[in-house]
Amino acid sequence: MSNIRNRWLVAASIVLAIGAVVSARAEQPPTSPDSTLYTTFNINSSFQTVYWVTCGSTQQSDGCYGSGSLGPFNQVGALMEGDSSVKGNVVTRAIYVVDSGNPDDVELYVYKKTDTVSPGGDSVSVTLAKTVTLPLVGGTSAICSMGANGLFLFIGTDQSPQAVRVQKSNLTVTQLGGFSPPINVTSITADNYGYVNVTQGDFNSGESGSSVYGPDGYEQSDGGGAEFLLNTRTAVQPSALPQGADQPAQRRQLTPRTAK
Repeated sequence: MSNIRNRWLVAASIVLAIGAVVSARAEQPPTSPDSTLYTTFNINSSFQTVYWVTCGSTQQSDGCYGSGSLGPFNQVGALMEGDSSVKGNVVTRAIYVVDSGNPDDVELYVYKKTDTVSPGGDSVSVTLAKTVTLPLVGGTSAICSMGANGLFLFIGTDQSPQAVRVQKSNLTVTQLGGFSPPINVTSITADNYGYVNVTQGDFNSGESGSSVYGPDGYEQSDGGGAEFLLNTRTAVQPSALPQGADQPAQRRQLTPRTAK
């Protein structure tokens, strides 16, 4: 009886172990068809044309699979890539370009990048999907900022006292609030949870303020001080941000929520 019982326990342990391995494999997210590919960008000296090239490897090849250019623009102020969408072996994503070179006509260009991945290579195309006029002041000396979460883009220039929020799904533009007296936008940063911070301030006068927007696009808090957010992907360069006060500004106090 002892040997039979021991064999049953061993068999049960093996079944449980196999089940745990299968369960762990089932929980792993599927790999995107373009996970072994990357696209690099560069820009000419006048900041008017952006060049791209897609390289990497597939199951049966490696190298570079496509290249092209975006523009020409008046002057590129900011660029950002959108989240990818996968359908079979086709991966699509947006490329957002802010043209801030014209003082009276700041434009958001939305490009659609498509990668059709096969074992032997990648067929790449980038086409202009839409152009949106933004209620911002630009110019050749304007410094443009852009941040994003899953649903929205946040865009501003240091020539405008208010940033804008652009809904990714339909490109609806909403002008955000500002401070009184007006303070121009100097940076936009984001964290990994979808919070976006719009900083407004002047390097010379020392006047500054910050507003934090949540993943739903709505303002969570605001106050004095040139604050910023951090994420795990791209470092913040302090020299490119507005100088803040030595002592952080007082933020709103905790408020208990009532049970529903």
